[in-house]
Amino acid sequence: MAISTQGRYTRTAKVLHWLVLVLLVAQYAIGWTMPHIGRNTPVSTLISLHFSIGVVILGLIVVRLIWRIIHGEPEAEAGIPPWQVHSARVIHWLLYLLLLVVPLLGWVNASYRGMPIMLFGLVPVPQLVGVHAAGWGSTGDIHTLVAEFGILPLVGLHVAAALYHYFIRRDRVLQRMLPGV
Repeated sequence: MAISTQGRYTRTAKVLHWLVLVLLVAQYAIGWTMPHIGRNTPVSTLISLHFSIGVVILGLIVVRLIWRIIHGEPEAEAGIPPWQVHSARVIHWLLYLLLLVVPLLGWVNASYRGMPIMLFGLVPVPQLVGVHAAGWGSTGDIHTLVAEFGILPLVGLHVAAALYHYFIRRDRVLQRMLPGV
């Protein structure tokens, strides 16, 4: 495994990180403003956009995981307690896991409801389960719960830790992921 040099993440890791963040912000904004998906909800532009961005996030997280496994992560900053290093790793891996699970749950839910997913209106995405297939009816609720009560708190912890390192500890943890640094 090649380790990132000079205590910073690679340019590719940074681009993937910030691109996923921008897409997540857009995804949550769309998710909170689009109509509730019920039994007979038609696929509107917002719902279709939500589906497309979810597929893109899923793809980017897969690429990011592969990149992280191949290139590793930079060594921890000197002087950071081991429990903080371990906590950061756990939070990162939980975020990766949830950023895989939540889009997949949304995709399964769309499939279950018979809602076509067209990637930005251009490329059809295959259904993962049959329409109204037994056992898949609650995937939409689970998708929403994990997105709101799993991803958001972890992102909040991630941001709080970065700000803690920047403003309180005054180390370079945050700068390792900043573009152009």
